[in-house]
Parts: sequence; C-alpha cells; structure tokens
Amino acid sequence: MIHIENVVLRNERPSDYRTVEEITREAFWNHYCPGCDEHYLLHIMREADSFIHELNIVAEVDGEIVGNIVYTKAKIVDDDGVDHSVITFGPLSVLPTFQGKGIGSRLIEYTKKKARELGYKAILIYGDPDYYSRLGFTSAENYKIGTADNMYAVALQAIELYPGALSHIKGRFIEDKIYDIDEKASKEFDQGFPPKELRSNRPSQTKFQEIIKMRIPR
Repeated sequence: MIHIENVVLRNERPSDYRTVEEITREAFWNHYCPGCDEHYLLHIMREADSFIHELNIVAEVDGEIVGNIVYTKAKIVDDDGVDHSVITFGPLSVLPTFQGKGIGSRLIEYTKKKARELGYKAILIYGDPDYYSRLGFTSAENYKIGTADNMYAVALQAIELYPGALSHIKGRFIEDKIYDIDEKASKEFDQGFPPKELRSNRPSQTKFQEIIKMRIPR
C-alpha cells in the first residue's frame, strides 16, 4: 500500500527524460485508442516555446519515478478577439501499477498551487469530467468558454487559480499547435521502444469516444 506522504514531487531532470517517456507510454498504451502518441508528444513538447519548465514535475516513490505532469501555455480568444493567457496540462502519466493511489491528484494539486504562485490565472484541459470534477474542475461551458472551433464540449474542463479569474472572459480555448500530432512521426518514434500489443474495443476507449462526441454549438 502506497501512502501519499511517501510520494516525493520534484522537477524533471534531463537524465529522467527517457524514463518518463517510458512511463508515459505505459500509462497511455491502448487507453484512448490502440497504442498511444503521448510519449512522442512529451518528447517534442520539452523544446516547445509554450512548454513551462517550472511545472514539469515527476512523482517518485522510494526513489523510483512513477508519474509525471507537464504544462504548456495556452490562450482564450474572447468574443472581441482579445487573447487571454491560460495554461493547460498533459500528458499526465502514472504507471499502471501505481494508478488509483492518489498520485495523479497529488501532481495536479501541487502544480495548481505552483502555477498560482507563478502568476497564472486558470487551467483548462480536455479530460474525463468524472475524474477532474473531483479535483475542482468544472465544465468550461459554465464560463462561456468553448473549443477552438467554437463548440461547447463536455470534455473541456476549467479551473480558476484565483476567484473571478475567468468571470469576464467568454470565448474560445486555443491550445499550442504542439498538440497537433504528426502520426507518422509518432509511429517512427515508437519504434525505439519495446513492441507492445495493440488492442481495441477497451472500455476506456469506448468511454473516450462517447465523451468527445458530447459537443454542441456555442
């Protein structure tokens, strides 16, 4: 049994990169779709201008890295065309054998506090509302914030880092282009890892497909 107080959180170091990419691959493999791209995304994100190095945090248990969270800068373009800076996280990775033990939520709570101290106003993410609502996130629709293509999406979640941070911002959430994955490049990158079986029709994949379809015009 892992106790939350035994988890050590610290900034990722260059010497951790490959290990964290392997953890990310294990965490996401076959989760949303057969295989995954998240380890490749992490690999290229670290060099992106939008990457927030201060919020690149790993979780250790007994000296072993078991989880990681990373953030990038994003924006909300309001209905008058004005940009408002926000941040987003992902991939958020925890080794499967350590999932369900509070490590993911610990990474989020730690970085929420750190982001607030760094002066960021809000976090928006795409994720499962059943999970993120437990951590204080709410539908971005409650703030009149939609997707880049101007839709309200159940998956789009938001949290203010101080009261009223989003109260006067209505518009479209825009992520960095780094999230537009080159699938060919991702598959080539994955060739450098041990082969893993591709599986489809998993419950997590079905739920993901259901959630992403839950969209209405803004």
